[in-house]
This record gives sequence, structure tokens and C-alpha cells, in this order.
Amino acid sequence: MKCIVSVATVALLLMGGVALGNEKKHATFGALEALSAAEAQTKVTAWLKEVGKADPATAQKLTTIWKDDSRSILDRVADSLALGDPIAAQLMAEARDPNAPAPVVLPAVFKNEKTSEFYRANLALIYARSLTNRRVYEEALDTLKGFGADQVADPAAYLFHRAVCEHAMVRKPEATKTITRLLEEAAGSPDRYKTVAALMLLDMHTWKEKDLGDIARKMENIGRRLDIARGGPETQRQEREVLNRLDEMIKKLENQNKNKKKKKGGDGKGGEGEGGEGECPGGEGDKPGGSGPPKGNNPPSSPATDAGDAGGSSQGNVDHKKFTKLVADWGRLPPREQQRAVQELTNGMPARHREAIETYFKSLTNPSLKR
Repeated sequence: MKCIVSVATVALLLMGGVALGNEKKHATFGALEALSAAEAQTKVTAWLKEVGKADPATAQKLTTIWKDDSRSILDRVADSLALGDPIAAQLMAEARDPNAPAPVVLPAVFKNEKTSEFYRANLALIYARSLTNRRVYEEALDTLKGFGADQVADPAAYLFHRAVCEHAMVRKPEATKTITRLLEEAAGSPDRYKTVAALMLLDMHTWKEKDLGDIARKMENIGRRLDIARGGPETQRQEREVLNRLDEMIKKLENQNKNKKKKKGGDGKGGEGEGGEGECPGGEGDKPGGSGPPKGNNPPSSPATDAGDAGGSSQGNVDHKKFTKLVADWGRLPPREQQRAVQELTNGMPARHREAIETYFKSLTNPSLKR
């Protein structure tokens, strides 16, 4: 059985903990625009005045922060918030500290509606981004859920980190919705965000409930929770769920073996069980009562094996390395090969998600499609 590399881990490696982009508070549907550096600085300056931090020394420090255009706008917003509020500075420092215990409750500051929405929403995104980098997905996701992508300085970063959390926690419907928004609505989002988002979407397309892959994903999540000292009732509940699933699969395999033995003894010629020594029951194409393929021949083709898989296995697993290489080589491929590659990647996907992937690839060579 092939092991599929955690896409959430790939996401964090590719983004390197850095978020680019910005925001527009009242964005129109289908176009989540980011603030320019000048717009973000203006908002931060106004907030500092609100909290009584308009003195010359603070203004000078703020000017120094915003002169450094080598850093992302979201990082400069983070430094500006820390400049004006010691609570924000402490929260961000704790969230970034890999040795600090993972939080178990959300900070009250995010629910204090007496403070500026700009302050709360962007502090929440910065806080959640740091927790996501530490794989503390539960509190990161809960923090992000308190605000919308149109409230922060970087809508693309908001959607990306939310998608990483949802994907890692095996919340397929939520992650699919968030990723689709990122690919369709977040104007000017970094290519690395879109590449990893497309990988997560394609990866989820191969997920099936109650198979070994599903169990492996749940076990990975349990291991992550234990790594961050989350061995409480929720982790124990997930462990029981995995054990119950494994018991169900073992019983199913045992019943299939019994049925084969009965058939073998009934016809006196070995029947379907003949030559089955060493084969794994319950595998692909092995259905109770089915006639199965002729012995010694390869199984006939099926929709699963006929579908394109981006260089992965015939079961539809996406080859992440080949996908990333396809993105890098896209501009050098002839149009016909581009079309064939996209068709293979998106074969069998729902129309809306297929369109999102296709739009992303087309935008690689046609900047006008980057909404």
C-alpha cells in the first residue's frame, strides 16, 4: 500500500511560514482584494491613534517598519500591532514559540468588540498562522472562524491557512469549500498558495470513507495531537474510533476468507479460492460473490484505472512531485499537452472544482485570468 505524504506538511514546507498579500474590508464577491502597503500603513496609523499611540517615538518606529518592503505586508502589520499593544505582542510571541504549550482556549481579546475590528481580525490571522506552523490546527481554525477573509489584510493567507487546518483535520467538505474560494476568489494570491491548494483538492478527491487510507489519516491526526500534548478525551475518542474501524475491517476480511473456503470445499476443484494463497482479500476488484478476473490474467480496466492520475498509481493517488513539476514546466508545454495534463488531473472531479483547477493552470500563462 502506498503511503501518501501529508499535504498539510507539504503546505507548511512550501510556504516557509511566510504569508504574502493583503486585504480589502468590503470586498465584492469573487474578488477578495488585498490592501496595498500604503493602504495597510494608513489603517495601522489610524488604529495607533485610536489606542493613544500617536507620539513621535512610535511614529518613527512605525515608519521604519513600513520602509522595509522586503517583508510581507502581513508581517509588517504584525510588527505594527505589537508596537501599539503589549497584549498583541505577547500573544504573537507565545504562538510563535515552539516550546510554549499549545493553547486550549481562545484569547478573550478576539471577542472584545469594543476594540477595533481591523486590530482583532488581523491579530487573529497572525496568531492562527503561527499556530498552524506549529500544527496546532484546532485553535488556529477556531480563531480564524471568528472572522472572514474580507476582514483581514491578506485574504489569501486567511483562506490558505484555514484550508491547511481543515485538510489536516480531515474535514473534507469544509476544506474543499475554502480551497475553492482561494482558487476562485483570492486575487493575486501567491503561486505557492495556489499550488498547494490544488494539491490538497486533488488529494481529497482520492479520499474514501472507512478504507485503510481513511484510518491512516485519522491515525496521523491522533499522532499529531499527542505530539502537542493533546491526549485528553477527544484524542481518546478518536483512538476508539480507529480501533473500531480496524475491528470492522478485520471481521470483514475474516468473513471473506470463510466464504472462499466454503466455496473451495463445495466444488471440490478449488473454485475461486484456488491459487489465492498469499493474496490479500478485500483488495481492489475483490468483491464477495464476484466472478473475478480469469486466473493468470490482468484485471480488466475500470473507471478507476482508466482515469488520469497525474503520474500517480492507478487508484487515483496524485503524484505531488509530478504535479509540482507540471506547474513549473507549464509555460513550455504545447497547448495540446497542457489540455491533456489538466484533463488527467481533473478526471472525475465535480465540475466546480475541475473548473477551479483549470482556471489556475490557465492563469499561469494568462495573467488576465488572475482575478
